[in-house]
Amino acid sequence: MEYLKLNNDVEMPIEGLGTFLMTPAEAEAAATAALAAGYEHIDTANAYMNERAVGRAIAKSGIALSAEMKARAQAANALLESGEGAGNDFLGWVHLPSSISDAEIAAIEATAARLRSKADLVICIGIGGSYLGAKAVLEAMSDPFKLLHREQQEPTVVFAGQNISEDYIHALMEASKEHSIAAIVISKSGTTTEPAIAFRLIKAEIEARYGKQEAAQRIVAVTDKARGALKTLATNEGYETFVIPDDVGGRFSVLTPVGLLPLAVAGVDIAALVRGARQMEQATGTDIPFDENPSAIYAATRNALYAEGRKIEILGSYEPRLQYVNEWWKQLYGESEGKQGKGIFPASVTLTADLHSMGQYIQQGERTLFETIISVAEPVAKVVIEADKENLDGLNFLAGKRISEVNRMAELGVQLAHVDGDVPNLRIEIPQIDAESVGALLYFFERACGISGYLLGVNPFDQPGVEAYKKNMFALLDKPGYEEESKAIKARL
Repeated sequence: MEYLKLNNDVEMPIEGLGTFLMTPAEAEAAATAALAAGYEHIDTANAYMNERAVGRAIAKSGIALSAEMKARAQAANALLESGEGAGNDFLGWVHLPSSISDAEIAAIEATAARLRSKADLVICIGIGGSYLGAKAVLEAMSDPFKLLHREQQEPTVVFAGQNISEDYIHALMEASKEHSIAAIVISKSGTTTEPAIAFRLIKAEIEARYGKQEAAQRIVAVTDKARGALKTLATNEGYETFVIPDDVGGRFSVLTPVGLLPLAVAGVDIAALVRGARQMEQATGTDIPFDENPSAIYAATRNALYAEGRKIEILGSYEPRLQYVNEWWKQLYGESEGKQGKGIFPASVTLTADLHSMGQYIQQGERTLFETIISVAEPVAKVVIEADKENLDGLNFLAGKRISEVNRMAELGVQLAHVDGDVPNLRIEIPQIDAESVGALLYFFERACGISGYLLGVNPFDQPGVEAYKKNMFALLDKPGYEEESKAIKARL
């Protein structure tokens, strides 16, 4: 079994994803043998895509990547570099990893250290891309049972402004009374409804506790470099600010201060996160042949499946710490591709838990879906199943095995069952959940998203549809300037 490395020192012995020198049965047998062997042949590169597993899934569905599709994917990737495609004023993310300097990382870490010294609870305020990227990495890198430890080594970072739930914000404000607090507010304009409401309340609480002068040391704004309500407020109040680049859209902003500052506060190694993304940037450039470019392969494969009627992509993982990577991915692909009546619908599952809810549908429901699995080669910890004298549960056959061995065999068994059930399966493998691997994974998906959007024939960097609900909401709330819309919409109710 051979793998395509997701870094820049690729060695590609396989002749090509679309060549299929193996039959589907041969491919399935090869994949099964390698997976059962425990991936002992895998080295310590930052990330991998299991090419044979991808090839097997496509072959199982009777789909091969044509030379034309490969060429189109390469052309789409070239548009990201040349800036000649739609949405070219939002391509700052393409070379963002390689453009982040050590000085920029040091500045972010210095501010994070100040907030960490002042507060044991830091509230990060934002929505959409100003929330999901940081949340995804934080959940992946954090101890899920952090709050059970009596002594906390790092401040707790929580999120606000990603909803308009009165109960949520009330519970947060009440719980925060037991802690020393600080805030990071993230908004390009400062007028987005959800975070603006949350910030108004949290700002007032910080000022009431510490006074305006100290509040200015406890509040950091990540916003536009020159204009907008939040930038004006930050200047007037003396808040330290970091810039959201004009040419980086929210859903691509995790590697800007939007994501890096709250992650640094939480103790994540942001230099390693950027390093992994930088390696992936090199591995997916236009100088990389299609058969060695993981983002091009992924983008082309999903578009080939879409053309064959696969309208739903389910992203899953057998590691619950990656659940919010799924949520971030859903925004990335949903906002980028869901327009003009087109687009693969992005859905997600957390396995094995969702096998007991969504597993039935995936196995035997309508055959309009395909599945992409993020597989983790090696867990950080080691837990071995012990023998039990009574063996009432009948599990002594697992004695001496690691939990990860059982998890991996569940993953393999599900993959084979789903492929047999006519669900194409793609596999993306990272060696373990660490900052470098997660950084590489995020950039891999970003680059593939740009390529995939261009293959689909849409502008992957706008989101005109999100304005529709805002207009209705403002009209229903009688916002000044929406008087006519208010009359019209209330007449419909």
